[in-house]
Amino acid sequence: MSPFLAGVLQLLALIAALALAYRPLGDYMARVYSSTQHLRVEKWIYKAVGANPNAEMRWSAYLRGVLAFSAVSVLFLYLLQRIQGSLPGSLGFSSIDPDQAFNTAASFVSNTNWQSYYGEQAMGHVVQTGGLAVQNFVSAAVGIAVAVALVRGFARSRTGELGNFWADLVRGVVRILVPISVIGAIVLVAAGAIQNFSGIHEVGQFLGGSQQWNGGAVASQEVIKELGTNGGGYFNANSAHPFENPNPFSNLFEIFLILLIPFSLTRTFGRMVGSIKQGYAILATMATIWVGFVLLMMWTEFAGHGPAFEAAGGAMEGKETRFGISGSAIFSVSTTLTSTGAVNSFHSSNTGLGGGINLLGMQLGEIAPGGTGSGLYGMLIMAIIAVFIAGLMVGRTPEYLGKKISTREIKLAACYILITPALVLCFTAASLALDTPADSMTNSGAHGFSEILYAYTSGANNNGSAFAGLNADTQWFNTTIGLAMLLGRFLPMVFVLALAGSLAEQKPVPATAGTLRTEKPLFTGLLVGTIMIITGLTYFPALALGPLAEGLAS
Repeated sequence: MSPFLAGVLQLLALIAALALAYRPLGDYMARVYSSTQHLRVEKWIYKAVGANPNAEMRWSAYLRGVLAFSAVSVLFLYLLQRIQGSLPGSLGFSSIDPDQAFNTAASFVSNTNWQSYYGEQAMGHVVQTGGLAVQNFVSAAVGIAVAVALVRGFARSRTGELGNFWADLVRGVVRILVPISVIGAIVLVAAGAIQNFSGIHEVGQFLGGSQQWNGGAVASQEVIKELGTNGGGYFNANSAHPFENPNPFSNLFEIFLILLIPFSLTRTFGRMVGSIKQGYAILATMATIWVGFVLLMMWTEFAGHGPAFEAAGGAMEGKETRFGISGSAIFSVSTTLTSTGAVNSFHSSNTGLGGGINLLGMQLGEIAPGGTGSGLYGMLIMAIIAVFIAGLMVGRTPEYLGKKISTREIKLAACYILITPALVLCFTAASLALDTPADSMTNSGAHGFSEILYAYTSGANNNGSAFAGLNADTQWFNTTIGLAMLLGRFLPMVFVLALAGSLAEQKPVPATAGTLRTEKPLFTGLLVGTIMIITGLTYFPALALGPLAEGLAS
């Protein structure tokens, strides 16, 4: 069997597993966020934080809840890192420097999980489990909560109320993320991932020195890292490390976890707005882009020329032999089209066009299927833009799901799609214009430019993967990437929730013969085209200077 055919079979098996989970999980999440009942443990949490889960919130109050919770989370995680040297279970590691502590706190709270440090050489058990792993749960739950609030904006009418943030946050953690993570951790342990609280072990003598490895609660953190589309690894090698990702089965299972909730949320969306077909249309758009990117990545990585490529069967540099080109290609596309950022190969070692595919996946806005929650609300924003474009072409007021898309809605949608590219391009330009940041580049020319472009694309889009080759552990990059992560996460949420509030206040518009059928394949094609055109117009000049120039020169 050829490696390419083996990769196609892996892809088909993954699609089958996702299809089996799609309906039950999507329906279950719809019931979770539509329920009026509270579990006993949830009531304890509400009492502890002083929240009334039955109080409906307008969009501004919902946003204040999101921002207040996230601000406290950043402060807590920052302080936990700063006092690590005084904590038990620190494994002898010192406290984290202020700039790196800020960067890491911003990273995990914003669901980015960008890491400018070596996990096994910097973070002890308390910070890893009590700080980073906790944020993996709650940051993912925040994203789902904001997406659900937008869905309620479409589903409700003549009210500005979008639900209760604290109830949505707690339910996301208690009823969805924790149960799946428990099952997933057991599967990973059975597959060979480690799960313990042991210290540092010396495993052998090599060239006159010793090699040491940490133990840790790896499997439990690995599962929520993928399920919550977080991406921060216990070890510097991330999911290329055998303790995190031991074999091809665990590799495929981790990809399944990455895609599970983002794809299934389209079913939740269809249920909550009262039209399963609308959910299928969004699902079809996401799946079309994801499958297309996977096949294109596999083709670029198998199609290398020269004796080295032919001897290895493709571009094997920077890839684990346990997974091969196919397993690495599916993983890298799935992580960059979501906000996961986990890696099982070095993206910098991809072919020039392969690296460009990873970059473009993030620059789409990570909406195919995107992060937990963020992928759905990002795709719905794009659907509003597509409906607006269709309305311009036929001279009709655009409508989506029975709501008119007026000047206010389109302005909010436009602000949403402009904020992230502005962050990426401005920070990239500043880094290249100054002397000190450029000194962090290992490579020059087009590949060096791609290193910096990738770093800010990853940060502002809350992905967290790294291109490698860039020394990002400097005050400049720790600070600016930290700011890009926070602004790229929470500014778009402002526009999403404001849009949700505006939609919820409208009265529904009855469908007529002239209404665009947004559940049909024609709309799916229009939506895919809109996404690709907007992204291309925004980023093509930057991509031409980096991965496209490198790919055409090779």
